[in-house]
Amino acid sequence: MSETTPSIIIADDHPLLLKGLSDFLIEKGYNLLGSGNDGREAYNLITQKKPDIAILDIQMPYMSGLEIAQQCKGTDIQTKIVLITLHKEKDLYQKAQELNIFGYILKEFALEEIENCIKTVKEGVPFFSEKIKELIGVVLVEDSELSTLTPSEKKILKLIAQDKTNKEIASQLFISYRTVEKHRSNIITKLNIEPKTNSLLIWAKEHHDKLL
Repeated sequence: MSETTPSIIIADDHPLLLKGLSDFLIEKGYNLLGSGNDGREAYNLITQKKPDIAILDIQMPYMSGLEIAQQCKGTDIQTKIVLITLHKEKDLYQKAQELNIFGYILKEFALEEIENCIKTVKEGVPFFSEKIKELIGVVLVEDSELSTLTPSEKKILKLIAQDKTNKEIASQLFISYRTVEKHRSNIITKLNIEPKTNSLLIWAKEHHDKLL
């Protein structure tokens, strides 16, 4: 992916929304390779142009955004999929995460979130709308955040959840105390946790089932 602007395609079966999004991206100087009015057009654009990012409406004629994501995953296409949706159902959100979808934003907030989303996704970090997190609870959100952790960081997080001190973690993993501290600070940054006393311990305990 270029250091500058990621290449993007967009698709939506609502002409006004498609035009609005297209105009917005062009105005902001993004590298827009094309736009489609339905799922088939969107999938063809992805296979032909291989954009860095595809911003798709979740429900379109011929193929839904989720079906396109499934096809891309099956054929090992590297395009990062971002879904724009009106839907706030938890199962859709869960399905999106299983398909390695890189972004999920609500239609009503699309324009205010899209730039932040593109920036985050370009760095290889999934972006899930704050509004969606609020609406369906943050239960599933951390899965995508956890995927940004290294195996060592996950191991440390698991030990933190078991009430181990930095010293105990260091001796158990045969690493220095300072390395544990460095890992802890990386985890806090990656998981976007407020750096308060015990905030990491509280987070680890609340999500220990995901650390198995």
